[in-house]
Amino acid sequence: MRRPSFARVAAWPRLTRRGGALVLMGAVLVAVSLWFDLRDILLLAFVAIAMPVIAAVFVSLRPPRLAVFRTFTPATIAAGTSTWVALAVKNRSKRTFDGAHWRDRVPDGLAAPPDAVLPAIGPFERMLPSGDDTVHLEYRLRVSRRGVYVVGPLRVGLTDPFALARIDRDVGSARELIVTPRVTPLDAALGTAASVDGVLHGLQRRTHPNSDELIAREYRYGDPLRRVNWAATARRGELMVREEEQRGDPEARILLDTTLSARQRTRHEFDDHVHAGFELGIEVAASIGVHLLDLGYQVRCDAVADPARGGIASTNDGEYHMPGGDQGMLEDLARLDSPTQHDAPERRASTGGSSAPARAREARMPGFAVLVEPDEHDAANLVALRPGFEPAVAFVTESTSARVVDALEAADWRVVRVRRPTEIGGAWSGSAVRGPGPAASTGRISATAAARPPASTGRSNGHDGHVDES
Repeated sequence: MRRPSFARVAAWPRLTRRGGALVLMGAVLVAVSLWFDLRDILLLAFVAIAMPVIAAVFVSLRPPRLAVFRTFTPATIAAGTSTWVALAVKNRSKRTFDGAHWRDRVPDGLAAPPDAVLPAIGPFERMLPSGDDTVHLEYRLRVSRRGVYVVGPLRVGLTDPFALARIDRDVGSARELIVTPRVTPLDAALGTAASVDGVLHGLQRRTHPNSDELIAREYRYGDPLRRVNWAATARRGELMVREEEQRGDPEARILLDTTLSARQRTRHEFDDHVHAGFELGIEVAASIGVHLLDLGYQVRCDAVADPARGGIASTNDGEYHMPGGDQGMLEDLARLDSPTQHDAPERRASTGGSSAPARAREARMPGFAVLVEPDEHDAANLVALRPGFEPAVAFVTESTSARVVDALEAADWRVVRVRRPTEIGGAWSGSAVRGPGPAASTGRISATAAARPPASTGRSNGHDGHVDES
């Protein structure tokens, strides 16, 4: 746990309205005394000017000794929702602390709590604590966009006993609030056409085709009929099922356009704060990823620019599985920065630029591409990866060029357009319908409500949304 940090100077002291009026009165008295040669008034003028100055020095030399502990409830929120910010302000001084105002600092664009009076806090209690040296504050914070927001430190305004001068000091430290992208619930009856055996299990069977993997056991209530081992049932005279199918580890892959490579070539103006198409793409990827994880798939999320180099996250290499994988993926997507005009070329250089895409795996897996503004290089990567995906669905925004769409359709990618967040659910349902064409039988998404793949038993990725103190 972090040690509480004490007050540090946030700004120079300034005069209040009362202090400014007193200085102005002193200046007028000086002018009157010099004009009419009334030296007795100079003493009053000196007092009127000196009092605000002494008050400013007083508040500067009176730093508060406060410790602040900040928690969020809930710790991680989705975009468009709110969280309760709880502050525990503890007095570390042996004197009573009162007469101050407080306001928590929040990033620009968020509604900060109004300036309020800080309740009086008793002296620090070491031997017999009764709680009088601590005051609890609380306010609601609403965030409309996903991202990582730094909340804090607490700003405390101090005044002198006559309220002639004031100084603002930052107390405590800041904490990060993770705001995950919105997740649209998708049709639960739509899964993917991947084998429930799992990709790795399919590779093992190809490596050892003559190995005996069948382990029959008695039928238990709830076992799907597709696992019935009819040969063992005939020998034993009772219903037997195949035990080895529980080892299945179905996998799916999501490719996200994180660089917007085509945008720098068309010389469009960048928005320094938010890119609507990029945010839409992240919501699409988040919705699909959470849906697949709920179905029991192990999901890998990579960048379209260079899918062979690594995932979008540096901690777990972009691989997610239950339990906890949905929260880990949402937090990693929340930390993705929106590409800007300055960092887009650097990102493209860091991802390798012209590196060759990964070789398709022998066993096919479901592949979903989320494209915002890809270029021909990104389209070539997706075309090369097409043999390893079944089905292969590309969700594209309005900014995706027609040449990229034509290249994907020619490579038998199922292209589905998404224009706004409200269309994500319909686009997912529409991806299950394949138009007439030579590949109509291979690009279909089948219903798996009755035969969902088993959940992976791998390790968790460590994202638990824990809230610690600051």
